[in-house]
Amino acid sequence: MINRLSSALIRTSTQCINPLDVLRALKEGLDQHPSITKEEKDRLLNFISVARKEYDEMAKKEVQRAFVYAYEESAKVLFDNYLDNVEAFCNGVKIKDPLTDEEMEPDEKLMRSIEEQIGISESAKKSFREEILIRLSSYARKNRRFNYSSHERLREAIEKKLFADLKDVVKITTSTKTPDAGQLKRINEVSARLIAEHGYCPTCANELLRYVGSLLNR
Repeated sequence: MINRLSSALIRTSTQCINPLDVLRALKEGLDQHPSITKEEKDRLLNFISVARKEYDEMAKKEVQRAFVYAYEESAKVLFDNYLDNVEAFCNGVKIKDPLTDEEMEPDEKLMRSIEEQIGISESAKKSFREEILIRLSSYARKNRRFNYSSHERLREAIEKKLFADLKDVVKITTSTKTPDAGQLKRINEVSARLIAEHGYCPTCANELLRYVGSLLNR
């Protein structure tokens, strides 16, 4: 392992290596290890493949959260809209259109589009919404503000929904070679978030953004 890490570090012109560098070095190292049988090599290659898939998901999730931070106001609006509809649904009342004051049924399509992001089934939606409402009431009794980070699963659902809605923006922003002023601003915001909150150095933050952009364009 130490030899493969050294090999990965020597091959790069920067002072750091990322997970893909390590996985690539490990894979190449198997070809240079004559004592490993074909069966053992296949078994280890499978581990590397599994690790690569897990890393891809982790990378997308970290960039997703960093992008949502850049669009935090959008996340708050989506969260508030969801809560308004959940309250109306659980209380069996209609909801008022904020523009026309027209009374409407709770927006089932909106609620399900968020809940489906975390695998809430049709049969489980009622109990999930009631759980959210109970948590909201508990916060209110303690004079605490219930925001979109107050419930981990709901936070994940909001982030995934917003990220899905922004997917095309993310693809364009992370993969374009000549970003315009707006795209460059987003890239810098996301990169700063990755550095401040996730411990990336500037080089690895930019590499991660490029890599996730390539994943989304596949």
